[in-house]
Amino acid sequence: MVNENIQEGVKSTIEWDELEEFIRTQIQKMLQDILDEEAEVFLGRKKHERKGPDSKVGYRNGYAPPRRVGLMNGTVKVRRPKVRGAEERFESRLIPRFRRFSYKVGELLPELYLHGLSTGDFELALRGLLGEGAPLSASSIQRLKVKWQDEYEEWNRRSLEDLDLVYLWADGVYVKAGLEKEKAALLVLIGATTDGRKVIIGVTAGFRESVESWSELLRSLKRRGLRCPRLTIADGHLGIWGALSSVYPGSREQRCWAHKIRNVMSYLPNKLNEEALEILKAMPYENTRRRCCSLRDAFKRRFDKRYPAAVKALYRDWERMVAFYDFPREHWRHIRTTNIVESPFAAVRLRTSAAKRFKKVANATAVIWKILRLQENVFHKLNAWRKLRDVYNDVIYVNGTKKRIRSAA
Repeated sequence: MVNENIQEGVKSTIEWDELEEFIRTQIQKMLQDILDEEAEVFLGRKKHERKGPDSKVGYRNGYAPPRRVGLMNGTVKVRRPKVRGAEERFESRLIPRFRRFSYKVGELLPELYLHGLSTGDFELALRGLLGEGAPLSASSIQRLKVKWQDEYEEWNRRSLEDLDLVYLWADGVYVKAGLEKEKAALLVLIGATTDGRKVIIGVTAGFRESVESWSELLRSLKRRGLRCPRLTIADGHLGIWGALSSVYPGSREQRCWAHKIRNVMSYLPNKLNEEALEILKAMPYENTRRRCCSLRDAFKRRFDKRYPAAVKALYRDWERMVAFYDFPREHWRHIRTTNIVESPFAAVRLRTSAAKRFKKVANATAVIWKILRLQENVFHKLNAWRKLRDVYNDVIYVNGTKKRIRSAA
């Protein structure tokens, strides 16, 4: 828990409801400071300073009307200083230049946090984009980090009793955070509810293949009222499978096809990639479980003699591979893989090597959690989301088609 004095200090400062709002506020202040500095450099003296021997002819004359500058996540208003009586026209070089970089800057700020960059690195990166005079307050950055930690801890205590959970996707992303011996991961759970929403369920540090790490996370969720998901989707190598059997034994299990295909291909030579992939990728797109199994058997006939390890890898956990056939056809594209977790983590995975600047896993966890929470606002609903209520109510589907309602007995 954050010290009460620190909390009080945070409350007395500007409250940032969302990271985007903080970014806009800081960029607006930064731009205005740089615009004023441009006028000072142009005239050779600061605002309200008398004309000196090296100063230019001319004087400050207020500001032009507020001007909107578009960013990737909204707009900010700045006022261009007006100069009168000068021998040459005062033109700001910042705004045209900033327009070319506004999208990059909008993406850059949260990414810099993700990288764990120091305050000095922050300013250096911004100066590289905008030139000199692009400061960010060290105290503002520190207050933001404290606020995120506090928000994250509160989020991890929230009640989950109101969530009617249907599907649950699980994955782990490695974070290099100065750990001594073993690599830790962020264990991430994203769920789909009966109203079609995709929501972040859990984000915590742990060990990706550890049953105990996943069990601890699931037990925490269960204590806070999270009911058993109808289907859990994850990579076959995660420890979550063992955790599910003890915490949520009623959940069906679907192994990720993308991970399975990569695993099978690792046992084949490169010269067979095209041929093998053609068969493997077609399997989960067959309309029935029987046809999918027929392709599996065809793969065995073709490769079993010379590459039995590849065939063995394909057959392993087969019932977990084809569980999706017992759910609505419109949902198959969502539940065959863990892409729902992979997609928001794509940027994170590309940058985990830079995240080693985090001294503590907790710092990386809170920052990445904040970014995921922001992305949650733009998650799309599942296809045919009204059928999620059917799944929640245990309506039976065979090869994606509804058959009958299971009796109460």
